[in-house]
Amino acid sequence: MGELSQSRAPIYEALLEYKSRRIVPFDVPGHKQGRGNPELREFLGEKCLSVDVNSMKPLDNLCHPVSVISEAEKLAAEAFGASHAFFMVNGTTSAVQAMILSVCKQGDKIIMPRNVHRSAINALILSGAIPVYVNPGLNKRLGIPLGMSIADVRKAIMENPDAKAVFVNNPTYYGVCSDLKTITELAHEANMAVLVDEAHGTHFYFGDGMPVAAMKAGADMAAVSMHKTGGSLTQSSILLIGERLNAGYVRQIINLTQTTSGSYLLMSSLDISRRNLALRGKEIFERVSRLAQYAREEINKIGGYYAFSTELINGDDFFNFDRTKLSIHTRDIGLAGVEVYDILRDEYGIQIEFGDVGNILAIISVGDRELALERLVSALSEIKRLYSRDKTGMLEYEYIDPVVVLTPKQAFYSSKRSIPIEESEGQVCAEFVMCYPPGIPVLAPGEKITREALEYIFYAKEKGSFLTGTEDMKIEKINIVEE
Repeated sequence: MGELSQSRAPIYEALLEYKSRRIVPFDVPGHKQGRGNPELREFLGEKCLSVDVNSMKPLDNLCHPVSVISEAEKLAAEAFGASHAFFMVNGTTSAVQAMILSVCKQGDKIIMPRNVHRSAINALILSGAIPVYVNPGLNKRLGIPLGMSIADVRKAIMENPDAKAVFVNNPTYYGVCSDLKTITELAHEANMAVLVDEAHGTHFYFGDGMPVAAMKAGADMAAVSMHKTGGSLTQSSILLIGERLNAGYVRQIINLTQTTSGSYLLMSSLDISRRNLALRGKEIFERVSRLAQYAREEINKIGGYYAFSTELINGDDFFNFDRTKLSIHTRDIGLAGVEVYDILRDEYGIQIEFGDVGNILAIISVGDRELALERLVSALSEIKRLYSRDKTGMLEYEYIDPVVVLTPKQAFYSSKRSIPIEESEGQVCAEFVMCYPPGIPVLAPGEKITREALEYIFYAKEKGSFLTGTEDMKIEKINIVEE
């Protein structure tokens, strides 16, 4: 194995070599380089299907990498400043779950904010870990949850000295960052691991003037969605670990749930994207930041909307802001974020990341152009002129304090029955209810169904949010824990 060089892309190079050798395939996949599925080959292209291959000696094996995948992971670890990097092909969901399963066993406590992605609470169901929720800060004007305050984290650590880990979202979907360095120091003093959901923070490792990245802050593990802002294919992700953890054990945990048929399309996209960011990341994200700032300024000139940024930093639960995020408050024009989201898509042919009850989020990345942002700005201006109305009676919050009665695992696997949602107040929820995106549960298994949560669900439904999580696909019934 040669010396590490960030200009290398070992998996990509091995696939080119494989193609050049014109190997006759008597292994899976059964489409045999596309010959067995002409329509698929026509749609995706011959080049794509010719490298949709199975693990074999020259191409290494994701479950036990010893050659080109191992080398690609070493290059990724170096690029991200980690002790080790794992290529993940089951999405960042599997990376988040691997983090929690690596440090928490049945009955172990984990300190975490409640506004986590569903994948983190799913990991609690799988592991049997017990959440100690820290309610995030709240910006009342925007109605959005922020990061965790240092005082609240310190209190949770003091009250739960037996907790195994502190889990942090950094950044949140809206781009808000906690004081990750201080949280990491507090957790390590208490001998707790620090796990960071960095699904939306790939660029923190490569851009200048970005909020601190997890590995730089001294965290033990970080789940990084390369496909979100790093340019790789959907479902490809990287799990980073620091030197305090055993890489071999973490690999065993990953292999409990990750496929044994790792996609070389996904892995090569991680390899090529890492190379691109390592070589050109600074200039890429400088441009992305500039585009986002341009759009923010233009949207704020329209009036009625509020595209927020670093002016809201308070040194604690809004410790820093990801300036590449275009988060826009819409409630002052009398429209829920999800209504603006739907109008943009249906009337203007513009697909943004998500809309909730008071805000929208547009993801700005390496692939965006100024012209497209001008189109977004003019569409928002027109929407204000054509659709704005009085905001009286609009829901003003995005976060509901949970009332936890049972652990997620106890509730999910309990005896349960299905009842109409409108009759469920006061019962204990046995499943998830969430708007997707962003996939943060309104209700999670084990939580009391409160009037506030129900009002949020009914309001989100009425405004057109895509609700998910319940066994009932129409979201008319909900599973509750039987007494």
